[in-house]
This record gives sequence, structure tokens and C-alpha cells, in this order.
Amino acid sequence: MKKRNYLLFVLIAILAAGIGMYTSHKQTQTVAQTPEARAVANLFAQTMPDVAGKPQALSQWKGKPLIINFWATWCAPCVEEMPELAALQAEVAPVQIIGIGVDSQENIAQFAEKFHIYYPLYVAGTGATDLLRQFGNQAGGLPFTALVGLDGNLKKVYLGRLNFDELRRDLASLKNM
Repeated sequence: MKKRNYLLFVLIAILAAGIGMYTSHKQTQTVAQTPEARAVANLFAQTMPDVAGKPQALSQWKGKPLIINFWATWCAPCVEEMPELAALQAEVAPVQIIGIGVDSQENIAQFAEKFHIYYPLYVAGTGATDLLRQFGNQAGGLPFTALVGLDGNLKKVYLGRLNFDELRRDLASLKNM
């Protein structure tokens, strides 16, 4: 009987140690999250108005490969690349392009209508500066684009006007990223 109690005690101790190690490992993983992973997670935690002013949860894009373009109506390189981004959306599906505007809702809505931008546009206003910095753009320069993979990880960032040939190459290799 004593041998049986001893075996039961050892089994419970091993189980408790295993649970403790698992919990410790999970906490370490959370603490060790990279700045890039935190930036993407913070983006998905945001709710921003769309061009119609309706609040939208950006978490709706979790689990999808994304091209996230930070832009403004007053930024000449941003304005230059927007029509090409709009044309690219049809070409790169299921990758989704979303635009995050550093401007007012009214200006963004007028711009989207005038230039026929039909991929989702959101209004971050000046709050976009914090997001830009989290993605590694410390100067807050525009345009700024982030490529997020299907796995939700940040794959690459582009500061300045996009080189669409480079972006297409990166998208083609996204399956391997």
C-alpha cells in the first residue's frame, strides 16, 4: 500500500511540475514578444472610422495577408502611389490593401471618391504617428507601408514612395516568409 501511495505522490508531483513549466514557458513567450509583433497586435486592437465615419475594428483583418499603407492627402508621394495601389488590389487578392490616413475623415472621403479608391481606408488622424513609430518609422515619414503575412507577422516595411516591382517580388515570396 505504501508503494502505491508513493507512486501516486510521484505522479502528482511530475504533473504539477509539468504544469508549472508550461505556464512559465507561456509567460516567457508573451514577455519576449518582438516590437514588430507588438506593433501588429496593437494595430489589430485599434478601432478607426472608415471614409463614411463608421467605426471599424481593424481586428477584422487578422489572419489575412495585408499591405498596410499609411498616407495623407497632403503628401505628394502618397497621392502619386494611391491609384497604383488601387489597381494592385485586384491583382494581389487574397492579399488585402488597407489605407490608414493621417488626415481628417472629410478629406479622406473626398480623396477616395475623387480618385476611385475602393480598398478600405481608415482615419487615424494624428494618432497614426504612434502607430508609425511602433512599426519602426521613428521619423513618422509618409508614405509608409507595412507588409504583414498570413501568420500575422510583420514581413517588411517600406518608407517613401513604393517601388511596385519590389513590392510584387515581396508578395510573390510571401508564401515563403
